[in-house]
Amino acid sequence: MRLQPVLAGIVTALVGFSSAFAVVLTGLRAAGADEREAASGLLVLCLASGLVALVLGLRHRIPISIAWSTPGAALLISSGTPPGGFPAAVGAFLVCGVLVVVAGLVPAVGRLIALIPVPIASAMLAGVLVELCVAPVRALAEVPLLAAPVIAVWALVGRFARTWAVPAALVVATVAIALTGPGLGDVALAPALVWTTPTFDVATVVGLGFPLFLVTMASQNVPGAAVLAQYGYRAPMRPILTSTGVATLACAPFAGHAVNLAAISAALAAGPDAHPDPRRRFVASVTAGIGLAVLGLGAGYATALLVLSPPVLIEAVAGLALLGALAGALSSAVSEPDRREAAATTFVVTAAGVGFLGIGAAFWGLLAGVGMSLLHRRRTRSEVVSSPR
Repeated sequence: MRLQPVLAGIVTALVGFSSAFAVVLTGLRAAGADEREAASGLLVLCLASGLVALVLGLRHRIPISIAWSTPGAALLISSGTPPGGFPAAVGAFLVCGVLVVVAGLVPAVGRLIALIPVPIASAMLAGVLVELCVAPVRALAEVPLLAAPVIAVWALVGRFARTWAVPAALVVATVAIALTGPGLGDVALAPALVWTTPTFDVATVVGLGFPLFLVTMASQNVPGAAVLAQYGYRAPMRPILTSTGVATLACAPFAGHAVNLAAISAALAAGPDAHPDPRRRFVASVTAGIGLAVLGLGAGYATALLVLSPPVLIEAVAGLALLGALAGALSSAVSEPDRREAAATTFVVTAAGVGFLGIGAAFWGLLAGVGMSLLHRRRTRSEVVSSPR
């Protein structure tokens, strides 16, 4: 019984890391990071997430799981390298961190974000995720001998133990790469923190930094708090937001994009499987934080896996990891009949991946959806006023 929350924490760390590190590395590379910078980003995100989870868990005695922003990494993939290169992306990461801290310190900011209709925010997330989620199909066409076993194992393991489906698929992909790849060669396996001096470009801040903040808040922090509430815990959002925002600021110059409240893996540490006594479950989140920090030391190996494999194969694993998030986002996007057209507009514009004025598609998708929502709202009001009584 004493070891139960410790074991639950280890499982949480393993599942959280193996299920999403490919998304993080792919996102950082898409944003312009080289191999060393991507490994640095993964390492610092693991260390910072582990430290914040340790401090918050011990301070509040509730299972507060901390992770990187997986949807945020998917946003990096869909946005691509900004005109200013990776230093401009790092500047956007810093802006995201500042906005998260402000949201924690100024409640009015959180309320302002809450004014964005949920279907619109969900449609933006779905538009960001869809390109990556079709990668398994592309991989099946481009590298069928490698992709078919990965997809088959994911489907079969998911039938009986959904939590372990993506880690199992990752193991199969790793074996396939080891058997068919060129070998490690000159790939550096020891991760090191690599400093990137940020630059601030208005278009990148608007097109990447602000959407990264929105995606992190709407798809990580809010659902993470909901998971805690489901198990009877009231999340202390002010310290969570301020600490994760500061952690994001600290990570950004070392290529880390965003630290936040865990959503996908949070239930593993907060649920009854972690411990029958809710007062003891914080041990699971603290252990998970320590485990994630230790796993971060393998960032060099994880980056080597990405470098040595066909790009579409690792994207396929990342896409399998995000299928559940895509399904949830699509369901939420069409949940309100009056906003379905606006949500569809947001999804189409975001998924198109076309930027204007140097600003990425996610921002324009959000803007288009909000505009459509306001337009239909005004039309509905005018119809009510003009209707005969």
